[in-house]
Amino acid sequence: MHIVYLSLGTNLGYRRRNIRRAIAKIGEQIGAVVRQSALYETEPWGFESSHRFMNAAICVETSLTPRELLTATQDIERQLGRTHKTRKNADGLPAEGTEYQDRLIDIDILLYDDISVDEPDLKIPHPLMCERDFVMRPLREINPTIDM
Repeated sequence: MHIVYLSLGTNLGYRRRNIRRAIAKIGEQIGAVVRQSALYETEPWGFESSHRFMNAAICVETSLTPRELLTATQDIERQLGRTHKTRKNADGLPAEGTEYQDRLIDIDILLYDDISVDEPDLKIPHPLMCERDFVMRPLREINPTIDM
Protein backbone atom coordinates (compact mmCIF):
# COMPACT_ATOMS: atom_id res chain seq x y z
CA MET A 1 0.00 0.00 0.00
CA HIS A 2 1.05 3.56 -0.70
CA ILE A 3 0.55 6.60 1.51
CA VAL A 4 -0.71 9.67 -0.32
CA TYR A 5 -1.68 13.13 0.83
CA LEU A 6 -4.41 15.02 -1.01
CA SER A 7 -5.58 18.61 -0.77
CA LEU A 8 -9.30 19.36 -1.18
CA GLY A 9 -10.81 22.74 -1.95
CA THR A 10 -14.22 24.15 -2.85
CA ASN A 11 -15.73 27.62 -3.04
CA LEU A 12 -19.10 27.02 -4.67
CA GLY A 13 -22.35 25.55 -3.39
CA TYR A 14 -22.53 23.78 -0.06
CA ARG A 15 -18.81 23.75 0.62
CA ARG A 16 -18.80 21.47 3.69
CA ARG A 17 -20.98 18.96 1.85
CA ASN A 18 -18.72 19.13 -1.20
CA ILE A 19 -15.71 18.20 0.96
CA ARG A 20 -17.62 15.41 2.75
CA ARG A 21 -18.81 13.95 -0.57
CA ALA A 22 -15.30 14.11 -2.03
CA ILE A 23 -13.83 12.32 0.99
CA ALA A 24 -16.55 9.63 0.81
CA LYS A 25 -15.86 9.05 -2.90
CA ILE A 26 -12.11 8.96 -2.29
CA GLY A 27 -12.72 6.28 0.36
CA GLU A 28 -14.84 4.28 -2.08
CA GLN A 29 -12.73 4.67 -5.22
CA ILE A 30 -9.14 5.30 -4.11
CA GLY A 31 -8.51 3.79 -0.69
CA ALA A 32 -8.92 4.11 3.05
CA VAL A 33 -8.87 7.68 4.38
CA VAL A 34 -6.69 7.30 7.48
CA ARG A 35 -6.35 10.95 8.54
CA GLN A 36 -8.33 14.08 7.85
CA SER A 37 -7.65 17.68 8.82
CA ALA A 38 -10.13 20.20 10.09
CA LEU A 39 -11.83 22.41 7.52
CA TYR A 40 -10.19 25.77 6.87
CA GLU A 41 -11.96 28.76 5.35
CA THR A 42 -9.61 30.78 3.15
CA GLU A 43 -9.49 33.55 0.59
CA PRO A 44 -9.10 32.64 -3.10
CA TRP A 45 -5.47 32.25 -4.20
CA GLY A 46 -4.28 33.31 -7.64
CA PHE A 47 -7.57 34.95 -8.74
CA GLU A 48 -10.31 37.31 -7.58
CA SER A 49 -13.62 35.92 -6.30
CA SER A 50 -16.26 36.89 -3.79
CA HIS A 51 -16.54 33.21 -2.79
CA ARG A 52 -14.31 32.03 0.06
CA PHE A 53 -12.79 28.55 -0.09
CA MET A 54 -13.17 25.61 2.26
CA ASN A 55 -9.96 23.56 2.33
CA ALA A 56 -8.81 20.32 3.94
CA ALA A 57 -6.07 17.72 3.63
CA ILE A 58 -6.41 13.95 3.90
CA CYS A 59 -4.07 10.99 4.09
CA VAL A 60 -5.09 7.93 2.07
CA GLU A 61 -3.75 4.38 1.81
CA THR A 62 -4.04 3.22 -1.79
CA SER A 63 -2.85 0.54 -4.15
CA LEU A 64 -3.16 2.90 -7.12
CA THR A 65 -0.11 4.07 -9.06
CA PRO A 66 0.46 7.85 -9.30
CA ARG A 67 -1.07 7.90 -12.80
CA GLU A 68 -4.10 5.84 -11.67
CA LEU A 69 -4.47 8.18 -8.68
CA LEU A 70 -4.52 11.23 -10.96
CA THR A 71 -7.18 9.63 -13.17
CA ALA A 72 -9.25 8.65 -10.12
CA THR A 73 -9.13 12.13 -8.56
CA GLN A 74 -10.12 13.74 -11.87
CA ASP A 75 -12.99 11.24 -12.22
CA ILE A 76 -14.23 12.12 -8.72
CA GLU A 77 -14.06 15.84 -9.54
CA ARG A 78 -16.25 15.21 -12.60
CA GLN A 79 -18.66 13.01 -10.60
CA LEU A 80 -19.09 15.88 -8.16
CA GLY A 81 -19.84 18.38 -10.93
CA ARG A 82 -16.53 19.94 -11.87
CA THR A 83 -16.62 20.73 -15.57
CA HIS A 84 -13.37 22.63 -16.09
CA LYS A 85 -9.82 22.14 -14.84
CA THR A 86 -7.34 24.99 -15.25
CA ARG A 87 -4.69 24.14 -17.83
CA LYS A 88 -1.22 24.42 -16.23
CA ASN A 89 2.23 25.24 -17.55
CA ALA A 90 5.45 23.39 -16.63
CA ASP A 91 5.69 25.33 -13.33
CA GLY A 92 2.21 24.31 -12.22
CA LEU A 93 0.77 27.78 -12.84
CA PRO A 94 -2.17 28.53 -15.14
CA ALA A 95 -1.10 28.32 -18.77
CA GLU A 96 -1.06 31.49 -20.85
CA GLY A 97 -4.58 32.65 -21.61
CA THR A 98 -6.13 30.75 -18.68
CA GLU A 99 -6.61 31.52 -15.00
CA TYR A 100 -7.83 29.90 -11.82
CA GLN A 101 -11.56 30.07 -11.27
CA ASP A 102 -14.34 29.22 -8.80
CA ARG A 103 -14.89 25.47 -8.42
CA LEU A 104 -17.22 22.94 -6.83
CA ILE A 105 -14.29 20.70 -5.92
CA ASP A 106 -10.57 20.55 -6.50
CA ILE A 107 -8.49 17.54 -5.52
CA ASP A 108 -4.72 17.90 -5.75
CA ILE A 109 -2.12 15.20 -5.18
CA LEU A 110 0.41 16.64 -2.74
CA LEU A 111 2.63 13.69 -1.84
CA TYR A 112 2.87 10.02 -2.82
CA ASP A 113 5.12 8.00 -0.52
CA ASP A 114 8.54 9.63 -0.90
CA ILE A 115 8.67 9.59 -4.69
CA SER A 116 8.92 12.43 -7.18
CA VAL A 117 7.09 12.53 -10.49
CA ASP A 118 7.79 15.16 -13.13
CA GLU A 119 5.51 14.69 -16.11
CA PRO A 120 3.69 17.42 -18.07
CA ASP A 121 0.34 16.74 -16.36
CA LEU A 122 1.51 15.13 -13.11
CA LYS A 123 3.97 16.65 -10.66
CA ILE A 124 4.61 15.10 -7.25
CA PRO A 125 5.29 16.66 -4.82
CA HIS A 126 2.81 19.34 -5.84
CA PRO A 127 5.01 22.18 -7.16
CA LEU A 128 3.16 25.04 -5.44
CA MET A 129 2.14 23.46 -2.15
CA CYS A 130 4.78 25.22 -0.04
CA GLU A 131 3.59 28.60 -1.31
CA ARG A 132 0.02 27.95 -0.19
CA ASP A 133 -0.85 28.25 3.48
CA PHE A 134 -4.29 26.79 2.69
CA VAL A 135 -2.47 23.59 1.70
CA MET A 136 0.36 23.47 4.22
CA ARG A 137 -1.67 24.30 7.34
CA PRO A 138 -4.09 21.34 6.99
CA LEU A 139 -1.27 19.10 5.74
CA ARG A 140 0.87 19.85 8.79
CA GLU A 141 -2.15 19.23 11.01
CA ILE A 142 -2.36 15.60 9.84
CA ASN A 143 1.40 15.13 9.43
CA PRO A 144 3.44 17.42 11.69
CA THR A 145 6.68 15.86 10.41
CA ILE A 146 6.25 17.40 6.94
CA ASP A 147 9.38 19.48 6.39
CA MET A 148 9.20 21.35 3.13
